[in-house]
Amino acid sequence: MGKIRSPAEVMDETMVNTLRQSGKANRLRRQRKERFYGQLKKQPSGCGGERKISMAAYGFLLAAISDAFDSGCFNLIYKYIPMYGIQIAFRDFKSLRGMWGSEWAGLKWFQRFFSSPNCVRMIKNTVLLSFYSLLWSFPIPIILSLALNQLRFNKFKRTVQTILYAPHFISIMVVCGMLRIFLSPSGGLINLIAGTGIDFLSEAAAFRTIYIASGIWQDAGWGIIVYMASLANIDTAHYEAAKIDGASMFQRIRYIDLPELVPQIVLMLIMSAGNLMNVGFEKVFLLQTDLNKATSDVIAVYVYQQGIEHAKYSYSTAVGLFNTVVKSS
Repeated sequence: MGKIRSPAEVMDETMVNTLRQSGKANRLRRQRKERFYGQLKKQPSGCGGERKISMAAYGFLLAAISDAFDSGCFNLIYKYIPMYGIQIAFRDFKSLRGMWGSEWAGLKWFQRFFSSPNCVRMIKNTVLLSFYSLLWSFPIPIILSLALNQLRFNKFKRTVQTILYAPHFISIMVVCGMLRIFLSPSGGLINLIAGTGIDFLSEAAAFRTIYIASGIWQDAGWGIIVYMASLANIDTAHYEAAKIDGASMFQRIRYIDLPELVPQIVLMLIMSAGNLMNVGFEKVFLLQTDLNKATSDVIAVYVYQQGIEHAKYSYSTAVGLFNTVVKSS
C-alpha cells in the first residue's frame, strides 16, 4: 500500500499542479501573441490590420472631401455663375445684340423705377403684406401647440395634428382655386352663409385679409412641429408637481411650457423677420385683379409683368435686384 498523505500535502500538490498548468497556459498565450505580431510584421504593405484601419480613415476623409466638392460645385454653378447676368440691370439689353453687344445704361433703370408713380405703392404693399402676415400668423402655431399639449388622449391628439398638417400639402394653385369658389359672389360659400352677394376678390380692402387668413389656414399646422418637439422634451414630473401644488392649467402653461418654448420662439421670429420683403409671388398673382391692385400690387408680381409680359428685361432685372438686395440686407 502507498504512503497515506495528509490533507495538507494533497492540497499543496494540487496548488503546485495548478500553478504549473497556469504557467504553461500563460507561456502558450505569450507565444501565440509573439507569433501573431511576428506574422503582421512580415506581411507586405497594404495587407496588415493597421493598414486596413488607415485605409478606412482615408475613405472617410475622401467622402468628406467629395461632399465638400459637390457642395462647392453646386454653389458655383447655381449661385455664383448666374450672378454674371446681373449686369443686364446696368445695360440696355437687346436679345439680338446679346449681353456684351448691348449698350451700357448705368443706373438708368433704377432711376426709372424710383421715379415711377407706382414705386412707393408697391414697396408699401410688399412691406405691409409681409408685416401683417408675420404679425398675425406667427403667434398661431404657438397657441395651437400649447393647446395640443394639454390633450391627454393620444389618438384624438394625433387626429387633430393630422388635420392641421394636411392643408400644408395642398398646392397654392388649388388653394387659390378654392378661395375663388368660396368667395364667389354667385353661389360662394361665404356669401351663402352671410346672405350677401359681395365679390370679395374685387375689394381692395379685403385682399390682405384673404391673403393672410388663407396663409394661416395652410401653414399654421405645419408650424407647430418645432414647438411640439420642444414641449415633448419636458419631464412629466414637472406637471405632476405643479398639479400637487394646486397650479391651474394656465399657470402650468405660463411657468412650464412657455419658458421651454422661448428659445424656439426667438429663433423662428428672427428667421421670419428676415423674409420681410419676400412676399409669395404665386398666391398674389393668382388672386390679383384689376380692382384690388391698390393693395395687391407688389414688387414680385411687377417684376414678372415687366420682364415676361412686356419683355423689358433690363428694367425687370433692376427692380428684382433692388428687391433681392433689400431682402438680403
